Amino acid sequence: MIAKTPLPPYYAVIFSSIRKNGDKGYNIMAEDMLKLASKQDGFLGVESTREELGITVSYWRDLDSIKKWKENSKHKSAIEKGRSIWYKSFKIRVAKVERDKKFEIA
Repeated sequence: MIAKTPLPPYYAVIFSSIRKNGDKGYNIMAEDMLKLASKQDGFLGVESTREELGITVSYWRDLDSIKKWKENSKHKSAIEKGRSIWYKSFKIRVAKVERDKKFEIA
């Protein structure tokens, strides 16, 4: 689903990853992190897809909201499990969204 975001500017955190084989609790943690993030002040929405390469883009009101999410203790725990259990590699990018246009195709 495409996230409903406000008029720019706002920020996007782009998380690209390649997973190791096996679930090992990943899907439960991913659901828990989405629920937790959605309760964070400044969270605007998320879009995610996974094939061999997984990409999750979360949208945030401002850099302070992103910083507070990064410092959340449960999120920190999930990051550590990601490093040790779930991911072969991952990369995080933060970008400022300056344009946002929705297209409806009939």
